[in-house]
Formats: sequence, structure tokens, C-alpha cells
Amino acid sequence: MKGDAVADPAVRYFVFDVESVADGNLISKLRYGEDRPPAEDAIERYRSELIEKYDSDFIPYTYQVPVSVAVAKVAADFRLIDLVVLDEPHYRPQVITRDFWRGWEAYRRPTFVTFNGRSFDVPLLELAAFRFGVSVPGWFNIHAKSFEQPRNRYNIDAHFDIHDLLTNFGASRFTGGLNLVANILGKPGKMSVQGDMVQDMYYQNRLGEINEYCRCDVLDTYFAFLRCQVLVGHITLEQEHALVLETKQWITERAEPGSAYELYLRNWGDWKNPWAEPESTEKT
Repeated sequence: MKGDAVADPAVRYFVFDVESVADGNLISKLRYGEDRPPAEDAIERYRSELIEKYDSDFIPYTYQVPVSVAVAKVAADFRLIDLVVLDEPHYRPQVITRDFWRGWEAYRRPTFVTFNGRSFDVPLLELAAFRFGVSVPGWFNIHAKSFEQPRNRYNIDAHFDIHDLLTNFGASRFTGGLNLVANILGKPGKMSVQGDMVQDMYYQNRLGEINEYCRCDVLDTYFAFLRCQVLVGHITLEQEHALVLETKQWITERAEPGSAYELYLRNWGDWKNPWAEPESTEKT
């Protein structure tokens, strides 16, 4: 998805996910300025402090950079057109960031679709643009009326966050995350890789695996997005079912042995439709 390429005008949505790793040098300087430990030691020290205090070693996004962005290009009729990972096979944070924002412009600013991306994925990519000097005037349209600005929390034409829809923009707490949503729909959810494993995988130079994992998260997000369109009345349950079958065939055609798609299909499950079962005629 190169920003300089001629973009397909049929693309209406970018369903995407981000995996990131901590900037150890920044952590070392800002948190441990007196002794300035090596980058990896600073990260591990910070993770230990976090897990002791919060029972989670997830480092805040402000200390992180993207190492994987997977994007599903989706048409206005919600068909999956393509699914790509950026800057393959190098996965350089600055190139990933540049290509993501240039791609958004080149495809005429499609709607972002995420799961809880308003709290993590998008702010991380905004800060990455700040860090790497990438100009994004179309997204940071700060002189427009507040409700027309893409970054406005309630502007779902710019960013459709599934988490926001299911929690009424944070009015309730959603326990289980994307993994729960995917499993409700019979889809794989978390498999061999969890988000908290990415930092260690990065140390082991397993960038390809990180990106394969990111692809699977995007597929889960896409199927959740389809069900959301049923929920809000944009498509019927029958139309969703047809799109799911079409997408399964799309994945099957690309499922080479050992690939993320092959793993996804091995863990595939079909949603059990309660409306397809005959209703009981027993009287109570």
C-alpha cells in the first residue's frame, strides 16, 4: 500500500491493526536517567515495575513505535478486496508510518475500522507521525468545525471503532476484547500469539511472525465489522453470511502451508445460527 501508487477508488474502509514495541532508549533516558541502562534492560525494568503495580507489563503507547500494521481494504458493499502488511519484509517503523498515512490519502481517506483503535492504534500512529516528521494535514484538520474533524471522537465516518459501538463510547466496560468478539462469531481469536508476546518476539527477530499475527487480528476485526453492519441495519444476516463465505474462499486461495491464513482456517469455526433451528412448539 504505497502512498504514491494509483489507489483503487472502490476502497471505502481500512480495517487495520497495529503491533508495536517499546523504544528502550527513550525509556532509559526518561525513566532511568541517572544510570541509563541499555535499551533492553530499561524495557525489562519498566515491565517489571508495571506488572508489580498494575498486574500487567504493557508499556504505554507513548513509549512505543509500530513494527507491524496490517490493513484490509474493504469495498463500500463490505467485500474484502485485499489484506496487506506494510513495508514487508523490512517492517521499518518510519516507513510503516509514512506508508500508512500516505496510503490513507491515496485511497481518498477511507473510513478507519478498528477494535479499540481510538485508544491505542490511532494515537500510536499519530505520535509516530510526530516522531518521524510525517505530515498528515487531512487527518489533523484542526480548523474544521469540531464535529467535522476526522479525530472527533463521535465522527464514525472517519473512524468506526467497534469497541466504541459496543460500549456506547465507553459508557460500559467491555471485558474480553476482540478475542471475545471473534469467538462469539466462531472465529479463531487469539491463537498461538498474544499481544504481550510481541516485545519478546521482536527481541528474537521474529518480525514475520508478528506480522502474520497482525493479519489474523485484522481478519477477526473484519468479521466483527460485518456483524456490526447487521447490528446497525446496513446489511441483513443473510448478506453477512454470504460475505463470510466469500471471504473464507478468499483466505483459502491464499492459505499456503505454514502461513497465517492456513493457521486461521485450521482454527475456523462457523457461527451457529439460532434462527436456522425450528422453534419449539411446546406450551409452557
